[in-house]
Amino acid sequence: MIDALAVGESGSPVLRHVSPYIAGPECVGLWRRRSTQLKETPSDAAWITRLIIDPNVALPVGLAGFHAAPDAAGMVEVGYRIDYEFRRRGYARRALEILLFVAHQHPDVKTVRATISPDNAASLALIGSYPFVENGEQWDDEDGREIIFETPS
Repeated sequence: MIDALAVGESGSPVLRHVSPYIAGPECVGLWRRRSTQLKETPSDAAWITRLIIDPNVALPVGLAGFHAAPDAAGMVEVGYRIDYEFRRRGYARRALEILLFVAHQHPDVKTVRATISPDNAASLALIGSYPFVENGEQWDDEDGREIIFETPS
């Protein structure tokens, strides 16, 4: 499925089961990174991006996961994206809560990181409602300047 989303295979049965947002240009870069990542580091499969499913909605409402398995220091980074049509309904909050729970349950995870554009007011507000602490900033080639937030697992 990730490979089909990464190449945008028109006519692929997979693409009929996701929204235009998830299969579209805003997410294709993510799917390409994850497709390559799975080929290079298959052990990351249990950690990376998954679809957010609401049984009351016909298509996935977004995606969430970790960027990779815990690194040598025990850090995992969360990521989530919600389809525009489904924003402001609590899906990002619920996804973050599940990711934090998974991280807390795993003995190798010591720190959870979130990186957010300073212009993303909704994500800044969401992260601000959890015990994340600002810990610098970084430049992301796709997203530009990001503020780094971390919390112990």
